[in-house]
Amino acid sequence: MKRCARLVAVALAACALAAGCNRNFDQQFEDQINDTVHSLPIIGDQSGLNVHAVRSIKQVIIHKIAVMPLVDAPDQIDKELPPGASDSVSASLYAQAAVVGGWEVVPQDDVGDALQKLPPTTLANMDQNALALGRQVNADGVLYGAVNKYRERVGFDYSAQTPAAVAFSLYFVDEHSGQIVWSAKFAREQKALSQNIFELPTFLANKGRWVRAHDIAQEGVQASIANLSSKLTIQPVVQGQ
Repeated sequence: MKRCARLVAVALAACALAAGCNRNFDQQFEDQINDTVHSLPIIGDQSGLNVHAVRSIKQVIIHKIAVMPLVDAPDQIDKELPPGASDSVSASLYAQAAVVGGWEVVPQDDVGDALQKLPPTTLANMDQNALALGRQVNADGVLYGAVNKYRERVGFDYSAQTPAAVAFSLYFVDEHSGQIVWSAKFAREQKALSQNIFELPTFLANKGRWVRAHDIAQEGVQASIANLSSKLTIQPVVQGQ
C-alpha cells in the first residue's frame, strides 16, 4: 500500500510539472522524482521492443554487416505511411549500427550500388534480396525489415491532439547459413500519463513533452541495435588483415 501511495504521489507531482508547460523543471525536485521512480520495481519495461533470437546465434561470427533499406508495410489501421518514413528509419538504423555495433558496416553507397543489380525490394522478396545483398558486398550478415507505422504527432510539444506512433520489424540473416537468427518487432505510441501510469519514466525523460515520430523511432532503433550486438559474437576486423 505504501508503494501504491508513493507511486500516486509521484504521478501527481509529475502532472503538476506538466501543467506548467513551458516552465523549466526544478532540477532538485526532478532528481528526487527520478530517484523515486528508479526505486519502484513495479515500473516495467515500456520500450515496446520484442526480440527473438535462435539458440545458435552465439555461433554466428560477425566481422561485417550490411544494412538494407527498410520497405513500406503499413498496418491495417493507418493503411499508408507518410513519404520518407522508411528512409528516415533506415538512416537511423544505419547510423546507430555504425556507432554501436563494433562490427564493420558496409557503406550506404556500396549497398545502394549492389541493390541496383537486384529486383526492387518488396515485402515479398526482402528475405531473398537480403541474402543476395550480403553476397554482393561480402558481409557476414544483413539487417533488414519493414516499417509498419509512422504516424506523426498532431499538435505541439505540450498540447497534442494525436500522439506520435511508430512500428517496425527487423531481421538479421546469417550469410553463412542463410538462416534468420534474430528478429525484432518494435511498436510504440506515446500515452498521456493519465492514461498509463507506467509511462512515468518516459514522461520524465521527455520533460512532459509530446514527442515526434522520429524520437520514438530513434528509441526503437537504439534498443534494437543494442540487443542485436549483445546477442552476436562480434570479432572486429583488424586493419590490414
